[in-house]
Amino acid sequence: MTDFRDPFDAIKDHPFDEALSQRYLVYALSTITARSLPDLRDGLKPVHRRLLWAMRLLRMEPGGASADVLSANPARNTTAYKKCARVVGDVIGKYHPHGDASVYDAMVRLAQDFSLRTPLVDGQGNFGNIDGDNAAAMRYTEARLTQAAADLMAGLDEGTVEFRPTYNGEDEEPEVFPGLFPNLLANGASGIAVGMATNIPSHNVAEIVDATLEVIDNPHVEHARLMELFKGPDFATGGIVAESADAVAQAYETGRGSFRVRGRFHAEEAEKADDREAGIERLGGGQWQLVISEIPYQVAKGKLIEQIAAAIADKKLPILEDVRDESDEQIRIVLVPRSRNVDPELLKESLYKLTDLETRFGLNLNVLDASRTPMVMGLKELLNNWVASQIDIL
Repeated sequence: MTDFRDPFDAIKDHPFDEALSQRYLVYALSTITARSLPDLRDGLKPVHRRLLWAMRLLRMEPGGASADVLSANPARNTTAYKKCARVVGDVIGKYHPHGDASVYDAMVRLAQDFSLRTPLVDGQGNFGNIDGDNAAAMRYTEARLTQAAADLMAGLDEGTVEFRPTYNGEDEEPEVFPGLFPNLLANGASGIAVGMATNIPSHNVAEIVDATLEVIDNPHVEHARLMELFKGPDFATGGIVAESADAVAQAYETGRGSFRVRGRFHAEEAEKADDREAGIERLGGGQWQLVISEIPYQVAKGKLIEQIAAAIADKKLPILEDVRDESDEQIRIVLVPRSRNVDPELLKESLYKLTDLETRFGLNLNVLDASRTPMVMGLKELLNNWVASQIDIL
């Protein structure tokens, strides 16, 4: 039946500023709670949670799937990799109606050992590299879950967490993962919402566990005692945090701060270039070279080498003669000084000033608590909330 009503009759007069503010508020709240900030309970944003959930439903078990899981469900006795395109298709079709490129980018990051200290996706194929090269297209790459991801989802079949309808009401998805793996601090998170942001570095899992046990055993523990166990950031690419212990402790007490992160050097006697393939032969006379074995987090190795080479070409580093990339699985950037009389410390300081061998990482422990409220927490408050959520799940 044709509707002959005038569409202009449905127009309502409303103050523009009020209508705009109401709609922007809805957008802002959606961005904060459903896109950009991680949940302190599992350390994940919705896109990451939906990716792992879809992989679980596709039975992409880790290579070391536990015996009880396999015996309880023999059909899941598989460790085969599956195409990333299949996972991304399921995620954007069933759970996360956004662009496939952004979802695949999130999946790639979960598989990169230079982005996450404990990857949650075991990738097969080209998932990018520390030089800054992009991953291959999703139709070429394959993946499965890692054991850490399986541990993060452990308990989903026991009714430990609430499930909610998906965006179209056709299926269900977990509100949060129940597992004991401390993913928020172990892998960190970063995101920009409306009016707020988060930036959390990765940390050593053993130190997280020690600090958590201390909080459980002694609820009134002092922050200084926690920092004796919890040393500070432990980035996926290594490096050195060039701040005093007091400055690091202050940042974790308030939940805000910043750290200078530097590459790690060691000096060694230089080799003869002509004899390098035949076997290393050391030069005498006190000649030496600096070797960079770790670089700051989120610095592309290729870009770093370009910066050093440009500084040599522009004569901003007259004390440096050459830079070579001898990396394989391990980073090895060789710096050859102009002469043996160059002061190694002066060379390091010059590189810190002219290149990204020194960067600054801003700490912002802004997370969603169990009631989905954004809050900047100190280390002790964060651990207390995480323990409370685990007790509730248990």
